[in-house]
Amino acid sequence: MADRLTLAAKALPWALLCLGLCGAAEAMRYVARPAAAQGMVSAASPDAQGTPVAPPEFALRSASRIPMPEGVPSAHASALAALADGEVLAFWWAGARESGSDVAIYLARWKEGRWSDAQRVVERGALGSQLGFGVRRLGNPSVWVARDGRVHLYAVATGLGGWAASRIVHLVSSDRGHTFTAQRVLPLSPLFNTSALVRSNPVGLVDGGWLLPTYFELGHKYPMLMAMDAQGEPRWSRRISTSTTSLQPALLPVSATQIHALMRDRSSQRRIQQASSTDGGLSWQDQPPSRLTNIDSAVAAIRLTEGGFVMAHNDQLPNPGTARQWLRLSTSSDASRWVEGRNVRRGEPGEEFSYPSLLQTGRELHVTFTELRGAIGHHVYDIVSDVLIP
Repeated sequence: MADRLTLAAKALPWALLCLGLCGAAEAMRYVARPAAAQGMVSAASPDAQGTPVAPPEFALRSASRIPMPEGVPSAHASALAALADGEVLAFWWAGARESGSDVAIYLARWKEGRWSDAQRVVERGALGSQLGFGVRRLGNPSVWVARDGRVHLYAVATGLGGWAASRIVHLVSSDRGHTFTAQRVLPLSPLFNTSALVRSNPVGLVDGGWLLPTYFELGHKYPMLMAMDAQGEPRWSRRISTSTTSLQPALLPVSATQIHALMRDRSSQRRIQQASSTDGGLSWQDQPPSRLTNIDSAVAAIRLTEGGFVMAHNDQLPNPGTARQWLRLSTSSDASRWVEGRNVRRGEPGEEFSYPSLLQTGRELHVTFTELRGAIGHHVYDIVSDVLIP
């Protein structure tokens, strides 16, 4: 028995190396895909050639909380999407605490001005059975509704280790989000596809595919994206920035080929980091950081259908303000120069209103966010101004 254990111990590093190389080869299949596989970005706006617009304005219509599952004290990291009939889906994780063994992904539905009860749609035991390996914890969700109506859910999941050992699991629903089936672990990292995470929602391509923003967090931290075809199959992936202190990118389509990325900052600059692409995400150039403050907190940003951009982010109050007590909306006409706008929540020192998500439906802007780590807040704003500049 001792001899067998000795042989196994000697073989383990080689086995790990082989698995790592296999993971690297799988990831490189997508990094090396040719440019011809790229679809054009769906700017979804009449000013797709860059016609300037006035920064949009918003009027608060309603403020509420999404009903939380009974007896579940912690909630965080919401993600929004809309079905073809306008029903809004909100996903988030909830449990006893972050990284708790009872954390699951929940879903609620906004229809006719009210939220449904929370439904648990992903839990780690069932997910591990579908994937064929143990899932220790669940984290951030991201969601995309494809043209065929299927709901694609991406969720952070770990086996051993902390968030730096995470993988991104891809799940799909064919029944409007009522049930999900695991499809794959996304091939994003040569390290057994670990240390890949997701936070922000995708942006669409004109061919029906989409770009999923992701990020890497083991040691160095940097933003990435993965391109999907119309069926949700991975096409290729790219690193967004040369920075090693940026993560959680939010993608903004500026035109059919131009994309702007806004990133959470882990550096001493304490500013929202920026990068841009002029070829649909195939290559990226770092841009100077925004003048807007960012003290290590997620941002959300979208392009409005009639033009103009809106971002939800945490701003910094003077001492004794804390990093996540002030959540606000800022607006832009070009995705790079931002005007500070109205407050979403401005709390007391130590209170948290963070990790926002944005969605436009018709002339309404939906904003969800983590509220005091115990609930998901929801504001609806009327879009009252997005007039084209002559």
